[in-house]
Amino acid sequence: MPMVFTLIDCKRIIGIQGVIDAMRDREGELMPTGMNEKNAKTPVRAGVIGLGMIGGGVAANLAASTVPVSVYDVRADAIEGLDGVDTIASSPAEVARDSDVIIVAVVNAQQARDVLTGEEGILTGSSEGTIVVLVSTVSVPVVEDLAAECADHGVGFLDAGVTQAGEGKLVVMLGGDEDIVDRARPALEPFARELVYCGKQGTGMVTKLARNMITYGNWAVVREAVSLAKAGGVDPSTILGVVDAAAASGSSPTSLLRRQIEAQSIPAEQVVYADALAQKDLGAAQDFAGQAGVQTPIADVVRPKMAEVYGGVFDDELPTDPWERGVEMMQRVYGQHAPQVPRGTGAPAADDTVENLFARVWARGHLTTRDRRLLVLGATTMLGRQDLLETQLRGAIDNGELTVPQLREMEYFLNYYTGVQNGAGLLTVIEKLIAETAEKKHS
Repeated sequence: MPMVFTLIDCKRIIGIQGVIDAMRDREGELMPTGMNEKNAKTPVRAGVIGLGMIGGGVAANLAASTVPVSVYDVRADAIEGLDGVDTIASSPAEVARDSDVIIVAVVNAQQARDVLTGEEGILTGSSEGTIVVLVSTVSVPVVEDLAAECADHGVGFLDAGVTQAGEGKLVVMLGGDEDIVDRARPALEPFARELVYCGKQGTGMVTKLARNMITYGNWAVVREAVSLAKAGGVDPSTILGVVDAAAASGSSPTSLLRRQIEAQSIPAEQVVYADALAQKDLGAAQDFAGQAGVQTPIADVVRPKMAEVYGGVFDDELPTDPWERGVEMMQRVYGQHAPQVPRGTGAPAADDTVENLFARVWARGHLTTRDRRLLVLGATTMLGRQDLLETQLRGAIDNGELTVPQLREMEYFLNYYTGVQNGAGLLTVIEKLIAETAEKKHS
């Protein structure tokens, strides 16, 4: 059985660079086990399609091992520098005819579809039992579509997010059937420092996407923090020195997650204390940002959520059933004040509200629930509907989306665009709910 690692085991992985040179230094390669159990002396045959930074490194390392390798790239010059390659194919189909395991390392989803299902694609030259390993970063629905195409042709499919680990070697995050992982292993081990089995189809890609979010999210918050520091006359190198010094003591972007996993749950009193500290610290940062005219969008969004962040409260996946999905989304939007809509009433308005507005529109990506709520609040304020404003604002308060200063800032800002009368209506609702919330906290 393959070893199972958590996302935490990938925390040391930082970017992808120098893959080819580092992978040439791999020591102690073992003769791979044959794909054909009847003949253990027959090694697995590997193919690589796409010879860029990742694919080129994979091909070079396979060529340096005992695994026969066939390669293809639409760019004729991509083969330069790849010594020891057994076959330079003229098409993906030819690679498929010469390979048991095919690593696809192209740029995007469309290229992946083309090399798999095109006129001279992999599936026109593959045989039953061939395995395709997609190392390109694509969306999960694309993974599911390509896996289905392969299954229709008797071809196994693994989604494999890859990233560099120590010494430039690759960590390969695999999603798919364990049996297929085991059969593909001899073609993967030569270029992998670790093979991380993540679970069912799609989980390898999800793990890579999550890891990318950690990387890009950290870049973004560092940029935001340095903008704040520069506005206060602090040199960026000073911030870097402070962060590096803290890292030496064990602080890292994933140290809190590691603690949450090891402890299973964080005591409630610790969450309360940490949240109070975060509110004070981030509030001071927001105040200075406003004074200096510096934008801090990440701090603005995360400050109301710090209790959930510290407590390790994660969002659950929405149900796939349209009605159940809509009801769950309504609860996310309105919190404890979500309306109870009975199923099966046959009322078109109720069905459309639950199965379309909430199951589809509110649940879409690219805008958060908070973003959508702010849009609704702006429109509702313009309509002068205090009843609807109260419904939306109660949901925002229940869900911890807006702090008291943010609520008051929203009223101040909208007053300029909706008119004094409508702005006064919004102010009335906001102050009423702030007072109610404060009373509950002290009761």
